[in-house]
Amino acid sequence: MNRNLLAGLAAGAAGATALNAVTYADMALRGRPPSTTPEETVARVEELTGRGLPGGEQVAGHRRSGLGALLGLVTGTGVGLVYGLVRSRLDRAPALLLVLGAAVAANVGSAVPMALLGVTDVRDWDADAWLSDLVPHLAYGATTAATWELLSGK
Repeated sequence: MNRNLLAGLAAGAAGATALNAVTYADMALRGRPPSTTPEETVARVEELTGRGLPGGEQVAGHRRSGLGALLGLVTGTGVGLVYGLVRSRLDRAPALLLVLGAAVAANVGSAVPMALLGVTDVRDWDADAWLSDLVPHLAYGATTAATWELLSGK
């Protein structure tokens, strides 16, 4: 694997960590509940495939929670890999455009599958829901872009 892709993978992991940190800080500061959409996404896949998770309902619920969190990490690192591939070809792109591109890609990478599965409909989100989603994704974009720059040697 080349240096740009490895830098992208690490940058995506750092970005996912930043996204989670901002999300958890928001939950702690505002006392808001965690999103249930990751677990609902896993449950929807169970419904569509006709295959449930093993264990009783409580154990399956814990598995859904873990799998939902893992989906976020897979999205974050996957977007980071793509970022590393694309970024290496955009030598003169403005930093703000790179940050926004990574943020939007991560947002799309998480929201579109959930929308396609019928878990959420972004058209129904209020301003608070958008803020709770966009701010962590901006943190993802900024961290991913900055980390790639540090690691890529460019």
